[in-house]
Amino acid sequence: MNGGGREGEDMSDPEGGSGPDSDREFDASESTARELDASDPLAGFRDRFDVPDTCYLDGNSLGPASDEAVAALEHVVEEWRTLGVRGWTEGDPPWFWYGERLGDRLAPMVGANPDEVVVGNSTTVNIHTLIGTFLEAADGDTVVVNELDFPTDHYAIASQLRAHRLDPDEHLVRVESEDGRTIDEDAIRAAVDDETAIVFFPSVLYRSGQLFDLEALTEIAHEHDAFAGFDLAHSVGAMTHDLSGIGADFAVWCHYKYCNAGPGAVAGLYVNERHFGTRPGLAGWWGHEKETQFDLNLEYTPATSAGAWQIGTIPIFSAAPLDGALSILEEAGLEAIRRKSVALTEYLVELTDESLSEYGVDVGTPRDADRRGGHVALEHEQAYALGAALRERGYVVDVRPPNVVRVCPAPLYMGYHDVWTFVDVVETLFEENLLEAADPDAVT
Repeated sequence: MNGGGREGEDMSDPEGGSGPDSDREFDASESTARELDASDPLAGFRDRFDVPDTCYLDGNSLGPASDEAVAALEHVVEEWRTLGVRGWTEGDPPWFWYGERLGDRLAPMVGANPDEVVVGNSTTVNIHTLIGTFLEAADGDTVVVNELDFPTDHYAIASQLRAHRLDPDEHLVRVESEDGRTIDEDAIRAAVDDETAIVFFPSVLYRSGQLFDLEALTEIAHEHDAFAGFDLAHSVGAMTHDLSGIGADFAVWCHYKYCNAGPGAVAGLYVNERHFGTRPGLAGWWGHEKETQFDLNLEYTPATSAGAWQIGTIPIFSAAPLDGALSILEEAGLEAIRRKSVALTEYLVELTDESLSEYGVDVGTPRDADRRGGHVALEHEQAYALGAALRERGYVVDVRPPNVVRVCPAPLYMGYHDVWTFVDVVETLFEENLLEAADPDAVT
């Protein structure tokens, strides 16, 4: 790639951010990419991860293993060996309180009080129990979502509507997208009315990477006495949140993406404290108040905290890696992580414009950093062949229909030179007509 004369944002900020008011020319040279990495305060974290392949740009789907996450898992395996059942009370920390303890650590990252956050279940199970809970409590009977959601959210919501004897064809309201990439806030506002029970939106659209204004969506819901719930799967661990501050009612998320807690990692949830005492939509013994849980009463007494929305026994081996992974996030700081993420995605967008637009590659992600999550959607008619050709060369991305290659330069283990080499490889694939030989079925 040759350095061009495009006007762009200053990528030389030593804090890993970008200067939106900068009048410097964008420099697409490889030497500049290396200089940016040399001045990156988060660069040292890369050594603490086992980053697979040549260039791992799929952390928005599954983050890699870190030394801390693996050590935490090995610690509880050893406790199982040496303590057996006593690990529930004598483990370090005791397994019995594992979900609440991790919730305490996560609370500052999502802008909540400790009692409002707990770790437990899976993301989809948490959607089931929370949608069920707030459908029961609501005055309205429709749930407003959007047509670009990750499908599992709709599966779970439709299931809960049926359980409440409501037809999803009538009571699941999908806000449509005008461009197939993003959802307009005015369209959301128009879809919410006094029949709305819940507005349930992702923080970031999984395909395009559009970042929503959660405070504005909460206000829209509350204007109609509806509940505001969010799926934070594509933002927890990548940026700060202020759930309690904006008055959100509930939220769910996973930990295997930006939190790097491993495949199948236990999920997390938030319930605003004003809803404590509300009976969970799906009850289970792990949501019982802890003090009397082992009295084994047949009468269910839910915990007076977010812990009430736990269902089954916490899977310790799926929770322990999160314990270690959170240490890295706490050390790096989410504000610094977000600054570098914005800078890296901006750099990727600029390089794409500079070197790939002539081959029909288009950026499908909002260019405004305030509307962009941690990944960039590159659109091309041969997206699946491109994704496969990249994987064959050790550049791991994923592809989503109909034509999106998702590229995630995760800040803790990816840098500017990784982004530069990625774009350089893509350019070579097009220049040398190498896509035809790729197997498009080889990428997911």
